[in-house]
Amino acid sequence: MQEWIVHEGLRVMVIFEGRDTAGKGGTIKRIMERLNARYCRVVALGTPTERERTQWYFQRYIAHLPAAGEIVLFDRSWYNRAGVEKVMDFCTPDEHAEFFRTCPQLERALVRSGIILVKYWLSLSDEEQERRFTERINNPGKRWKLSPMDLEARARWVDYAEAKDEMFAYTDIGEAPWHVVDANDKKAARLNVISHLLEIVPYEAVPHEAVELPPRQQRAYARPPIDGQRWVPSRFVVR
Repeated sequence: MQEWIVHEGLRVMVIFEGRDTAGKGGTIKRIMERLNARYCRVVALGTPTERERTQWYFQRYIAHLPAAGEIVLFDRSWYNRAGVEKVMDFCTPDEHAEFFRTCPQLERALVRSGIILVKYWLSLSDEEQERRFTERINNPGKRWKLSPMDLEARARWVDYAEAKDEMFAYTDIGEAPWHVVDANDKKAARLNVISHLLEIVPYEAVPHEAVELPPRQQRAYARPPIDGQRWVPSRFVVR
């Protein structure tokens, strides 16, 4: 699929949204494993700077839209305004209402411009989210993923559910519909997303010429002594 996108100069934008611990990052990571990072990148924006707060809300996201031959995967997106900013009172009611007026128009304009826009919502049960939160607390390798904002989001579980329902009511449009993923089983969710993405992004096989290795250059050469280089200690052997 990526080879066809590069070959045809297509532009693909994929948005991943969902509750905390739903597996957005892990799904994106699995998609990236088989792609050429020169033509596919992940956008995961942090808290806006003071300057960015004075910009038009969508401005810092638009700067990351794909060019010809590119795939861009958004780990959260402008839908922050419909979710966390709404629930945590980081935006005003007027800003929230303006988001819903503008977002569908913007997405329709992106699609009209030729961008292939795909939106995924990773759906997670309350019980599974609880289990994953507990795992993060008890696992030092995952504890960094648990932020104070995550804990507050858990305390406002129903508020987030209501915000998501309202977001779908305004932004589940024909030109760019939401695709809901059952994320309770992480591995199955990743496979289902990859399979679905391959189905809805049109592509064909790109013809390739047969590749033959050229003969290796042959001439007198002596490598420098191994002990004259700084080697990383070989502490592990994988068989």
